[in-house]
Amino acid sequence: MAGEEQVRGAIFNIQYFCVHDGPGIRTTVFFKGCPLRCLWCHNPEGISAKPVLSFSAVKCIHCGACAAVCPQVHTVTEKRGVNRAACTLRRACVEACVTGALEITGREVTAEEIARDVLKDRKYYENSGGGVTISGGEPALQGEFLLALVKLLKKENVHAAIETSGFAAHEVFDSILPYVDLFLYDCKETDPARHREFTGVDNALILDNLRRLHGAKANILLRCPVIPGLNDRDDHFQGIAGLSASLPNLTGVEILPYHKLAASKIERMGLESQDEYEQPAPEVSALWIKKLRGMGVPIIEA
Repeated sequence: MAGEEQVRGAIFNIQYFCVHDGPGIRTTVFFKGCPLRCLWCHNPEGISAKPVLSFSAVKCIHCGACAAVCPQVHTVTEKRGVNRAACTLRRACVEACVTGALEITGREVTAEEIARDVLKDRKYYENSGGGVTISGGEPALQGEFLLALVKLLKKENVHAAIETSGFAAHEVFDSILPYVDLFLYDCKETDPARHREFTGVDNALILDNLRRLHGAKANILLRCPVIPGLNDRDDHFQGIAGLSASLPNLTGVEILPYHKLAASKIERMGLESQDEYEQPAPEVSALWIKKLRGMGVPIIEA
């Protein structure tokens, strides 16, 4: 790819010193845009490919600075809020806000800009066996940008992990395979009909890509989010067991219990509310793991 350093893409966050997104100390880059609509989405700010205005009412001090530069969008009365339909994301209000109540979530960057940023922590990666994890949203939705970034990381000998739902064209995964050290591959639901109900898409393409990557000897950690009342079912656990047995070269299987971190994000960005599910107690998660291990699943605990 000519000029891959200048390939542009959309991200919504970079988190440093992460320890749960692959081995060692890592930097996680969150790509914006996702083709799935999971009922329990933990990163709703990553669903849209476009920037989103974020407003935190608890940080607002009624100073009126935002309304002074953008009166048609911002209100600073007792009913503090923003008129998102009128917002053109000019950022003037964000610059005027002294408390950080207003932010724009999402920005366009080049692959080179991201690489330059994450390489500042190269020594932490080398000392801990860490690296960079690309998450989302869905990274594979921005295939050209993703390929450009993992190529740059490979040139610098930085361990690259991709967190993916697997819902993208085969060609995207074929292109990035030589440059990715670890695939953190989601298995959200094994029943096809329920997968469509829970995520909005069928799982046939996802499973096909998983098997293709496995056949190509990719390093894959299968990650299974478990949401009480949705997929904490014995038949789903049996489906995970059958899937892992058919993929004997998996690095392992990790269980991701549901958490409620998305609720505050949804409120700040004025997104459509989603159902909240019960956050499982540690002993409940331990029972899931025990059950899956009893089925022969090679569970890895974070």
